[in-house]
Amino acid sequence: MNELPLHPKLVHLPMALAVLMPLLASGVLVAVARGCFARRVWVLVVAAQALLFASGLLAMRSGEGDEDRVERVVPESAIETHEDAAGPFVWASGAVLLLLCLPLLLRNPGLGRITGIGACAGTLVVLALGWRVGQSGGELVWRHGAATAYAMAGPAGLPAPKPERERDDDR
Repeated sequence: MNELPLHPKLVHLPMALAVLMPLLASGVLVAVARGCFARRVWVLVVAAQALLFASGLLAMRSGEGDEDRVERVVPESAIETHEDAAGPFVWASGAVLLLLCLPLLLRNPGLGRITGIGACAGTLVVLALGWRVGQSGGELVWRHGAATAYAMAGPAGLPAPKPERERDDDR
């Protein structure tokens, strides 16, 4: 049996974190400003963003590894659209990671709050960029059939059987 690609297994974590980070960052920022949390709780926001950045890098790298096989069944322009969206998403998440570190490094709480607000805005930019990556990745799979690159051959190189459709007895 052909080994399934790593890329689809990795992409879900950075996508989920891109959705959650604006909520997490702004929620912690407000809670720290109101005195509900100590300033050091911001480390959790930084750690979550670091995980987003690292998992995004891994997903991008694994996508490059799957590219040769997928481009046999998917138009190259569709793959390039996805790659062109992935790069800015990952690098913007790295830039936002640096911004999120500033409130921990600055001694002035007011300046830390301002940089925190800027970093929260940055998480929204990363979310928008992630949306583009997810949209183009979904198009690769659902519109262009990228998954068929891994489903084309069954055991011993025979064509893979077509999945049977369930019968609808109500018709």
